[in-house]
Amino acid sequence: MEVVVPPDADVIASVVDGDLDAFTILVRRYRDLCFRFALRMLGNRDDAEEALQDAFVRAFRALAACRNRDRFGAWLYQILVNECRTRATRTARRDRYFVDVAPDLIDPASREDSAIGEEIEYALAQLVPEQREVFLLRYVEELGYEEIAEITGVGVSALKMRAKRGCERLRELLEGVVR
Repeated sequence: MEVVVPPDADVIASVVDGDLDAFTILVRRYRDLCFRFALRMLGNRDDAEEALQDAFVRAFRALAACRNRDRFGAWLYQILVNECRTRATRTARRDRYFVDVAPDLIDPASREDSAIGEEIEYALAQLVPEQREVFLLRYVEELGYEEIAEITGVGVSALKMRAKRGCERLRELLEGVVR
């Protein structure tokens, strides 16, 4: 028996018509991709989960205003990008006042196993948010520049420059780490 997967536009129509439970289809469809993006943007699981939850709540509340329902994913990314930007700004402001003094609880053996992954994550975190955002959307989420422009509200040429500078910075940061 073949499972019929309704397109986003049909699911949205159902939600807008009163089937509020249908929104869970959209949540299941997009939560993993969006969480991965939020985690890499914010670098903190709790912040990423909160940003994702806030993005879904905002999307749910504004669902009737979604103009191009076939492009719900891009619209949701746009909301998520804004949530991540807001949360990153708040976190940066908070971190200026509070110092994290938690001890390093990572097992040394597992640290060695994931050293390269940690270096890459660290390098990504060193990029300015605008470069990290474009890098993740382009090279991790594999979106085209036109789609990223639609999501971020930034022109394609500026996005290409941010991606180029981000890649150059990553090369500098990862020189000698990844072979």
